[in-house]
Amino acid sequence: MSFFTDLAHQYIDGEWRTGSGSWDIIDFNPYDGEKLAAITVATVDEVDQAYRAAERAQKPWAETNPYTRRLVFERALRITEEREDEIIEAIIDELGGTRLKAHYEVHLAKEFLREAIQLAVRPEGRILPSPVDGKENRVYRLPVGVIGVISPFNFPFLVTMKSVAPALALGNAVVIKPNQNTPVVGGGLIAKIFEDAELPAGLLNVLVTDIAEIGDALIAHPVPKVISFAGSDRVGRHVGAVAGSHFKRAILELSGNSALVVLDDADVDYAVDAAVFSRFVYQGQVCMAANRILVDRKVEQEFTEKFVARVKALKTGDPHDPDTQIGPVINSFQAEALTGLVDEAMAAGATALVHGRTRGNLVEPTVLAGLPEGSPILTQEIFGPVVLLVPFDGEDEAVRIANDSPYGLSGAVHTANVERGVRFAKRIETGMIHVNDSTIQDEPLVAFGGEKYSGIGRLNGHSTVEAFTTQKWISVQHGRTQFPF
Repeated sequence: MSFFTDLAHQYIDGEWRTGSGSWDIIDFNPYDGEKLAAITVATVDEVDQAYRAAERAQKPWAETNPYTRRLVFERALRITEEREDEIIEAIIDELGGTRLKAHYEVHLAKEFLREAIQLAVRPEGRILPSPVDGKENRVYRLPVGVIGVISPFNFPFLVTMKSVAPALALGNAVVIKPNQNTPVVGGGLIAKIFEDAELPAGLLNVLVTDIAEIGDALIAHPVPKVISFAGSDRVGRHVGAVAGSHFKRAILELSGNSALVVLDDADVDYAVDAAVFSRFVYQGQVCMAANRILVDRKVEQEFTEKFVARVKALKTGDPHDPDTQIGPVINSFQAEALTGLVDEAMAAGATALVHGRTRGNLVEPTVLAGLPEGSPILTQEIFGPVVLLVPFDGEDEAVRIANDSPYGLSGAVHTANVERGVRFAKRIETGMIHVNDSTIQDEPLVAFGGEKYSGIGRLNGHSTVEAFTTQKWISVQHGRTQFPF
């Protein structure tokens, strides 16, 4: 199978189709510029067709025995394992992800499929007491119905799967709109896995399109009850506003400006390892990536020397080469934006301890230090291989600097004293923070999400059940109620 030939289509009601729009989305390899596919965009009419197909298919699916539903996810996991090598190559080609990153993404996606197998039979109802004699209160947990999933380009296979698989397992139907930069890995590939896993037609649909063609139709359509969006806070703000105005639930996983904090008693060598991974995995195009490395002045010199040496040794180049650690950023717009950001920071007084070159979409790592307090770059998300080193004096100043951002997604703190690290972590305004580890973490059972501009809602584990189900109260009166009139 050629993924970029066979799967570069719309997938609606169990059929692979050509979109009926008047223009094409071109899917490029970000490393060498090769054209992978051209996909004619879906129109508003096709948005309606996809949602109506999902609506028709969902009710019978919700009534299917959950043990029968579970078999679909067992097959999907087996198919993913059988095609793992092909999926890894597709991630490298379409995203410019390094081989290490591609393996990491597929590994996590398989973990979420394993969790979906269990999730199919996990939802439980409750029977609650009543102050009224003879009354029985039953609270049922039911699927919401149809869910719209809008996925990002950076981890399209994983992030899409971690919404799609549990949503389906819980008895819902799904319509995916993958990012225009990754329409196959984030859309067609997932549809093909579930098609081959014998998921009934109509339950999963993929629309490759753009807001320029469909406007807000994907969000405002009357069928979906929940919109699961992962992407920038700028777009997420709009998604949340439109969803809210139509009384839809929005799960928003948005931008980050994570800080990795190195306290004065940290294992410096280990902290350097964690910081390099936290910033530079997938070229830093990760919402959880450590934009800022905060280092206590007592260990600043040692940490900086070792960190800079490690960064200088990172290899930038062809993501197919297993030795490559930094591949291309997703497109030329992003490469140019990163170059401009570094130039502006240096013009404002920052010093480049490492100043990487930009060659096409290959952006070599840059380490900036000496940033004046109040520099705009300190509080924004940097989606690329640029990192900021910021010294501090004592924990209170570290907390102040770490919290001086409109974002609060992830973080990390390094210290020899675990309980000190936990106390410090509790003071940071973020949805997730890790003691003596990297800022980049995602596990199927643990709530994933951010504070402030980093999003609303949580996914994973019980949080996913809350996100993709609703509760219905049914009371039963045994005997006769005495009404007051």
